[in-house]
Amino acid sequence: MVFVRRFLFMLYYFKESDWKQLRKFLNYASVSSGRSKPFIILDSMLSVFRYNVSFKDYFCFRFFELSNQERDQWAGTGHMYEFQLKMNPKKSRGLLENKSLFIKKFNNLIKRDCYTLDEISSDRLLAEKALRSDSGLLVLKNSMGQAGAEVRIIKAKEFTYDRLIEYMTSMKLDLVEEYVIQHSSLMELSPSGLNTVRIITQISGKKVDFVGARLRISVNSSVDNMAAGNLAASINMRTGIVDGPGVYSDITKKDQTIHPVTGVNITGFAIPHWDAVIEIAREAALMTPENRSVGWDIAITENGPELIEGNHNWCKLLWQLPVKRGLKTDLERFQK
Repeated sequence: MVFVRRFLFMLYYFKESDWKQLRKFLNYASVSSGRSKPFIILDSMLSVFRYNVSFKDYFCFRFFELSNQERDQWAGTGHMYEFQLKMNPKKSRGLLENKSLFIKKFNNLIKRDCYTLDEISSDRLLAEKALRSDSGLLVLKNSMGQAGAEVRIIKAKEFTYDRLIEYMTSMKLDLVEEYVIQHSSLMELSPSGLNTVRIITQISGKKVDFVGARLRISVNSSVDNMAAGNLAASINMRTGIVDGPGVYSDITKKDQTIHPVTGVNITGFAIPHWDAVIEIAREAALMTPENRSVGWDIAITENGPELIEGNHNWCKLLWQLPVKRGLKTDLERFQK
């Protein structure tokens, strides 16, 4: 049964993989390890069955440099799918998948104005209020979009009411949000996009455990996702201080101890309002105990943190790459 399931995973990886990226990684891995490309290709395919990882995981986790014992420590795509399916059943995920439902449920933890396309279509005053945003920017989203996909940041002054409705309809964007003005220290670190903190929580009975915290850092990008070429760094849960370099998911790029554009130190960066950030994650987790394992994205303003979204399928790369080790055993105690 396990073999069949992992074979089906392999078929999925063949279908969904970015082959241009994998060829780039293959060339790099072959030079870096001194191993032939055919060997690495075969090894990556066998790793799907042995370690429950995807082809991309194989390269991002640098399996081409690791022993079997070291490889076994990493939680790959297949493992995370099975874990998150158990922790966050499909029947309860809708609250996290649908951004409109999310905003209504967690309204007390969200400070920015958010409206659906239906709401501003039927109430012109709401749309005009949005177009007068203090930041001069609006964030347009597809309420069912994932991993930063289908997000547009627009300049409010370039849109009239009619053009906003037309644009959102044509682009299939059904949610408009006020742009969050981030804390000045985060602005100094990287002003190109909103830099958020990802905190992963795990419900154990009535208790909230913290699985990890990462700072997502934009690099000349309006979004902060690693998949868009941005950095991520580990945060010490106790102190709120970044305790390692920023890393890319692109294995051909070097780690960064300072921001490559602004020159601000990444390692040692202190997250503002850290205690409040922890508390907002704890409160959010307790509001949806049926979803036991969630990655919360939290923005930080001068006045404190606010919730951006929750992810039932939180990213194993963002979690593990910044600390440069596999963390699969950290999840085992929650599966008993």
